[in-house]
Amino acid sequence: MAFSALRHLRLFSLRPKRIAIFEACVIGLVSGLAAVLLRQSASALGMWRIQLSEQPGYWWALPVIGLVGGGLAGLLVEGVAPEAAGSGIPQVKMALANVPMQMNLRVALVKLVGVVLTMGSGLNLGRQGPTVHIGAALAAQFNHWIPTSPEYRRQLLASGAAAGLAAGFNAPIAGVLFVVEELLQDFSGLTLGTAILASFIGAVVSRILGGRSISLTLTTTVSQADVSLQDVPFFLVLGLLAGVLGGLFCRGIISSRRLYQRLLIVRLPVKVAIAGALSGAITMLLPLEFRDNTGLPEFLSQGQMPWHLVLLGFWAKFLLTLIASGSGAPGGLFAPALILGASLGLLVGTGAEPLMALLSSSLGFSADIGSTATYSLAGMGAFFSAVTKGPITAIVIVFEMTADFNLVLPLMITSVIAYLTSDLLYSGSIYNRLLAMKGVSFEPAAEPNEPITNLTAAQLMQPRVETLPSQMLLHEVMQAFSESHHRGFPVVEDGKLVGIVTRSDLSNGPRQRSKRVKASQLRLADVMTPQPVSVRPTDHLSHILYLLNRFKISRLPVIEGQRLVGIITRADIIRAESDQLSGIAPTSLQVAPSYVVYQTRSPVTGRGRLLVLLRNPHTAPFLLKMAAAIAHERGYELECLQIIKISRSQLPEQTTVHSQFSRRLLQQAERIGQAWNVPVHTQIRAAHDISQAVLETITTSHIDIVLMGWQGRTKIPGRVFGNTVDLLLRQAPCEVIVVKFGEIPAFRRWLLPVAGGPNSQKAIAHIPALAGLDDDPCLTVCQIFPLGEVDSSQPLVQTTQQLRQLGYTVEACSLQRDEVSAGVLEVADSTRADVIVLGASREGILLQAIRSNIPEAIARHSQATVILVRGELA
Repeated sequence: MAFSALRHLRLFSLRPKRIAIFEACVIGLVSGLAAVLLRQSASALGMWRIQLSEQPGYWWALPVIGLVGGGLAGLLVEGVAPEAAGSGIPQVKMALANVPMQMNLRVALVKLVGVVLTMGSGLNLGRQGPTVHIGAALAAQFNHWIPTSPEYRRQLLASGAAAGLAAGFNAPIAGVLFVVEELLQDFSGLTLGTAILASFIGAVVSRILGGRSISLTLTTTVSQADVSLQDVPFFLVLGLLAGVLGGLFCRGIISSRRLYQRLLIVRLPVKVAIAGALSGAITMLLPLEFRDNTGLPEFLSQGQMPWHLVLLGFWAKFLLTLIASGSGAPGGLFAPALILGASLGLLVGTGAEPLMALLSSSLGFSADIGSTATYSLAGMGAFFSAVTKGPITAIVIVFEMTADFNLVLPLMITSVIAYLTSDLLYSGSIYNRLLAMKGVSFEPAAEPNEPITNLTAAQLMQPRVETLPSQMLLHEVMQAFSESHHRGFPVVEDGKLVGIVTRSDLSNGPRQRSKRVKASQLRLADVMTPQPVSVRPTDHLSHILYLLNRFKISRLPVIEGQRLVGIITRADIIRAESDQLSGIAPTSLQVAPSYVVYQTRSPVTGRGRLLVLLRNPHTAPFLLKMAAAIAHERGYELECLQIIKISRSQLPEQTTVHSQFSRRLLQQAERIGQAWNVPVHTQIRAAHDISQAVLETITTSHIDIVLMGWQGRTKIPGRVFGNTVDLLLRQAPCEVIVVKFGEIPAFRRWLLPVAGGPNSQKAIAHIPALAGLDDDPCLTVCQIFPLGEVDSSQPLVQTTQQLRQLGYTVEACSLQRDEVSAGVLEVADSTRADVIVLGASREGILLQAIRSNIPEAIARHSQATVILVRGELA
């Protein structure tokens, strides 16, 4: 009832901006409460652990509690929500990039309890990173209750992440900056507005209910940082040290994670339990001040600990963090980075005092420098910046926690120097490196401002590209150039772009290699330009123009992964610019009839993509298995599409749709994809016309094959298969496979009518994948000759031999009948065929079908599954 009331309120009582304000307030409130609960629970459990360990005879408490608490946290994460492992920042980045990742209330609760157990049992991890994950997961759950578009969902997740960080540090500005700097890289008004509001409310709730997060006071007698000109060289040294050690720390985190994976091939609970026991044993040897992780940053920021204990504590905490983080335990790196930075700053400040005293006595300089507390706080920002690669966030976090403006200059010097040094030694974000270990990569997106530069490669390119194979003989290449007006061709090998060849390559290449290779033996791979400059479909015109001018070239291949999807020439750019300046929108820029209301993305293989249209829940499982079999055999990705048809009186982007049923179908597709080890992308579109939405998806997602179901009949006059199938067979540029399932779908006995031609071979080419749906397939190849035609069985013989060479049991037969459809049905009945596969071209099958309705007749009268294959359009 509560969810229904919220949905009603959202749909009918609020305008879009008010919706954003309302949701940001709720997310900030809930994230703040969760941060307070996490803080107080972890602190209470940690204090109990410390008090127990200080009692006489309880020296064993620290390793035992670490062992038990770590094991419980690992069991909880592994058994309930594996997505809750680690710091949580990588998971948030994946969700914001629309990579499939569970983000919901279950993940948030498991994360909260898991962090309480790991921190309370003594693992050297922090809670601020997990609060970012918890905030984003709570926002995702809110979006699940009230579904919105994928882009708006990203805004909610960003707001939740900002609120989580703000509540964790009581630093609302830092929460917003972290989202902008590290997570989303989006400065749009909606992102900033909702993130600021959620961060503010989260920080306020956290401060009112939980007090200050980390009280960073300088000393008991000095209320503000004291900074002079003599401090600048020491701040530079501190920044360099923080950068070097921060880069070493990042490398250590990655190495620790790999070490756990290679040496400890055990379950997560065992890894975390071992890490907890080791952490407890090492902590036993440290001074009492280092046992309380929650109060240690404040203690170090006061700058009153002897330098030798600080040095011992720095390396001990360095090692303890690597042990804990590498195990995959739920917990963050923010707090350990602050502790290490405070220790490093305290060491530099302690060493600066006697050095300045010596210089002042010999050179007459003033010996007045900043306090060790000032260096400790500057070290916090520097080390945080070196680890997270977020210097602005580092400066603002420490500044907000101290409220001391005099600290801004030391923080700016140390944080920027540390960031530059660390990035030089270990480039890129540590979170991106952790994601790369899982096969997920992120690349920066362009940010064009001018209208013309908003054109992308996908809008400029020619999608139909003439290519040449790399092993083509040189004289054949020359003949291809003589018969074409093109001045260059992309060169492909196994479907991947490996080079480009131009007329100048042909004139220069043979002369350079004639001494080593005979001219008659030269192949295209010998003269082409390997590893050509290329662009991605999302690259903008400004980047394309830069590459064309920088490398003095006239064409750019467009690739997705390593797969060639189009080509751009200077003529294409001139034409597009002329059209836009004249007010004529290019075809690819026209307003789309459909609107994406939900989507998920998986890693891209780059070999090809198969689009499966899901409409009927009863046949969807069989259709998905066929799609997965083809994709698995060819190394393709699956793009699963569900279309919600809406009234033409409403705009798709402004229409509220209920996507729960569609999401269930797509979740089923993801499970089948995992079973076949095939990457699965999913999307739901709201559209006026189903066929137009499919054609749009084919263009935007660079589809190679479309697989769709057909009910086997139509009641629409003038339509052979119905609106959707007819239009796709006529207009879809890629290969199209249409399936009419039998009453009881089975895949054992296959009937393959052949008549020669490329599309018949297209149909046969899918047999190795589809026949694998049954353990013991039986194939029958038949050829039907109309009465009066010459009986030429060459296609029958060739196809039979081809399939037998692949190891299949194949029977062959030929018939002469008045109607082709009647002959196919007769053979299907005699062989009790489960599946009939028909190859057809756009023109041939439709013209033939209009006259005699061959496919429709077969589908209507046969109880078998009928598969119709039409090759890509030339």
